[in-house]
Amino acid sequence: MSLMNNLSTSMISSSSSTFLVPTSFNSRTQSVSVPLKNINIVKCVATPQEQQNAYKTKVSRNANIAKLQAGYLFPEVARRRAAHLLKYPNAQVISLGIGDTTEPIPDVITSAMSKRSHALSTLEGYSGYGAEQGEKALRAALASTFYRNLGIEDDDIFVSDGAKCDISRLQVVFGSSVTMAVQDPSYPAYVDSSVIMGQTGQFQKDVEKYGNIEYMRCTPENGFFPDLSKVARTDIIFFCSPNNPTGAAATREQLTRLVKFAKDNGSIIVYDSAYAMYMSDDNPRSIFEIPGAKEVAIETSSFSKYAGFTGVRLGWTVVPKQLLFSDGFPVAKDFNRIICTCFNGASNIAQAGGLACLSPEGLEAMQEVIGFYKENTKIIVETFNSLGFKVYGGKNAPYVWVHFPGRNSWDVFSEILEKTHIVTTPGSGFGPGGEGFIRVSAFGHRENVLEACRRFKQLYN
Repeated sequence: MSLMNNLSTSMISSSSSTFLVPTSFNSRTQSVSVPLKNINIVKCVATPQEQQNAYKTKVSRNANIAKLQAGYLFPEVARRRAAHLLKYPNAQVISLGIGDTTEPIPDVITSAMSKRSHALSTLEGYSGYGAEQGEKALRAALASTFYRNLGIEDDDIFVSDGAKCDISRLQVVFGSSVTMAVQDPSYPAYVDSSVIMGQTGQFQKDVEKYGNIEYMRCTPENGFFPDLSKVARTDIIFFCSPNNPTGAAATREQLTRLVKFAKDNGSIIVYDSAYAMYMSDDNPRSIFEIPGAKEVAIETSSFSKYAGFTGVRLGWTVVPKQLLFSDGFPVAKDFNRIICTCFNGASNIAQAGGLACLSPEGLEAMQEVIGFYKENTKIIVETFNSLGFKVYGGKNAPYVWVHFPGRNSWDVFSEILEKTHIVTTPGSGFGPGGEGFIRVSAFGHRENVLEACRRFKQLYN
């Protein structure tokens, strides 16, 4: 107990940061600031006798979950942020780490959700369980908005509570016996869900990889697109474009090669297009723009980063009828079975919001929000460029990928957090190919982004 008291008081009194308690931010844009006060912390620790007598069931722990290394990346970043606030309770911490949206959902969208919500209190407007696959009107709007003239039909689209959730549902469809490939670096949910499903071997600490996963290295030297001639055949290929975390977007020619590679190997591509609306270059926004993709690809996407639905939760997955397993059985039928078994459908209120997103007014409003974040991205890119860093991404995605050659990315994360009170994301959290990089998110209020860039300049000038 005395140790914890000493820790809380000594860390507060010894803070030498120059970024404590800024006074120029208004209440709308201010990050979390915790007033300085006496903090008493009680640490509850089981005694050896208590541990010895703890009741244990006879159920074995899932050995696959036991393979996972530490915590999932973003909760670990949040844990370190919380520890930093305990150490510096007066610090104005700016979070450019986890890609969580910050700007209000446009009124045209929330008004539709509000109307649907109030309708539930009337006999005429009440509805209970809906179709697990999503409401017909929303599926039709998704098909006509994002997949017009691409041969995707309304019933190829499954509405969900987000792309991340659908990634795990797809893993249940694929089962434990498949092999998988993933971009390196990439969104950690692909690898972690594969580990949990039992598709992988043990974690190999010397190379920072799991056995039985094909890590497709994506580097500045290869334009963040893997050399497919060096990639072994796998059953499943996870591919995200524009990419999280690098911000790189695959060209039409590159995706054509990827589809051909999958066809030649009899593989299935799981294509994550959650950032497609951020695309500035003339690159495909859907894998189904590539001829033949419907026979080898699934696409998953989300309203999270378009409409600020990170808390509302609404996404979709496209499973074309032409996609077949080796025995000729349609993948969509198995996915539908998993959806019906594990999911009762997206919230009807959220789906009303999704339908409003796809109205002409909603699409315009989403483009305004996306444009705001893209301006943030430009500010961050220009800042690191001015400091002499090699910077990637930013043009087609809300993420900036900054290179710190020869540095451990968690060390860089800690240095930035300790000296500037800014949360970023260490590149190695996205795979061994991310070592030596940090990801800076453009999701933030403009005043916070400008202040963060000022701090970056003060630290690295």
